[in-house]
Amino acid sequence: MNNDYNVVENIAVASNFENLALVEGLIDRTCSNCGISEDNYGNVLIAVTEAFNNAVVHGNGNDASKKVEVSVGEKEDSLFFSVRDNGPGFDFANIADPTALENIEKENGRGIYLMRHLADNVEFMEDGRVVNIYFNKQ
Repeated sequence: MNNDYNVVENIAVASNFENLALVEGLIDRTCSNCGISEDNYGNVLIAVTEAFNNAVVHGNGNDASKKVEVSVGEKEDSLFFSVRDNGPGFDFANIADPTALENIEKENGRGIYLMRHLADNVEFMEDGRVVNIYFNKQ
């Protein structure tokens, strides 16, 4: 968790898609309580749920015995979401561009691209097991 932010909430859920509703609830509560503009709400929802989906599928290999942890922090003008999985990590510096001609028809590979384009900042830590996603409130 980024020490510059005040912790708002933390949840740890089994690594399966049934728990996506719990993550969406966390996003809804956070956006409502922290004053995220309506214009930014959709960006937060898509980026954080993409991070959760990646943690379930790619990080934890759809293994429901593993956990996905989602933490939220707040500062006066921004929010911070951290999504952590128990997987081996990945080479986040070498991700294929989903807009490249050879990738355009592939069914997956767009999650990180979406996160980077919808959030104000995205950083990977712990060999890719943790993704930190930052959003301005306005």
